[in-house]
Amino acid sequence: MHGPASSGWLLVALCAATGAYCLLRMRSSVEEQRRAAGGEALMGFGMAAMAVPAAVFTPPQWAWPVYAVVFGAAGLRALWTARAGRHHLHHLVGAAAMVHMAVAMAGSPAHAHGHGSSGVPALTGLLLLYFTGYVLLTGVRLIPVAAVAGGVPAGGVPAGGVPAAGWGDRPELARACRLSMGIAMLAMLLTM
Repeated sequence: MHGPASSGWLLVALCAATGAYCLLRMRSSVEEQRRAAGGEALMGFGMAAMAVPAAVFTPPQWAWPVYAVVFGAAGLRALWTARAGRHHLHHLVGAAAMVHMAVAMAGSPAHAHGHGSSGVPALTGLLLLYFTGYVLLTGVRLIPVAAVAGGVPAGGVPAGGVPAAGWGDRPELARACRLSMGIAMLAMLLTM
């Protein structure tokens, strides 16, 4: 997962910031957003930890199996909650990608941090295709649409008198968060 130090630190910063924002989204009044934000925070912080440049910190040998178990459990939870909404299938794929990378890192000689073959190039290729499509689709969904007449005025309260959603409940911010993690996942998979 580790490339040059400068890009590694950028990846760490992106993933940690995304994880922190997802923690804040867990305070949402919408239960579904709270659940999704928890899994996304785990993914963001896990990716940040995995992306720390090897020159700064080389995880102990036991860390990679722990990653595999944690994200395997997150994948099982995503599979269970996918009954309620198909967005959780994306969490399942993300958790599977993290397990795949952890297993590859555990099996790499002297934990070379991405300087070798993962042993499963077909799976890496499939994950790269999935996340490329996901990033492109999510990016398109972030393109702003024209404001609807009678929408939210400058004061933030629409014509019906109900206040606009708080910043933690805004779907475009959640999409931007997911887009950031998708891009980071692509970067991590490319270094395998």
